[in-house]
Amino acid sequence: MSTADLRTTGIMQWMALAGWVLLAFAASAAGAFFSPGEWYASLNKPLFNPPGWVFGPVWTALYTMMGVSAWLVWRRGNARGALALWLLQLSFNAAWTPVFFGLHWMGVALVVIVAMWLAILATMLAFRRHSRTATLLLAPYLLWVGFATVLNAALWQLN
Repeated sequence: MSTADLRTTGIMQWMALAGWVLLAFAASAAGAFFSPGEWYASLNKPLFNPPGWVFGPVWTALYTMMGVSAWLVWRRGNARGALALWLLQLSFNAAWTPVFFGLHWMGVALVVIVAMWLAILATMLAFRRHSRTATLLLAPYLLWVGFATVLNAALWQLN
């Protein structure tokens, strides 16, 4: 059975989808080691800082959409470059939490999150050649990271 045949097999589709979604969620693993905690609670925050309970549901939805998006592109085949960009943005995503919450380096975290935003944009541009739906699934992520970038900058400025 060829690789193309494997991509179309029903069980393989579901396993691949689960794998891409789990890979997306793997970026959040750093949060288990570097939670906001007392340090974050003590920071001066801008008026637009969301309540803490918002982040869990938002990131759950975003990681799910990120995984589905990558899966849609993967199943089209011949998308190594696009998926490499997806992995790049995911690595910036995974790096931001330890830099911000672990090391408390808000300025460096700002550089990381700007790089993440640019990598998400590049991923979307690459994905649109493969799947319009995959591209659209990343749009809320780009918007949220844009908001998070402004929040990161405000926190750095205020503290």
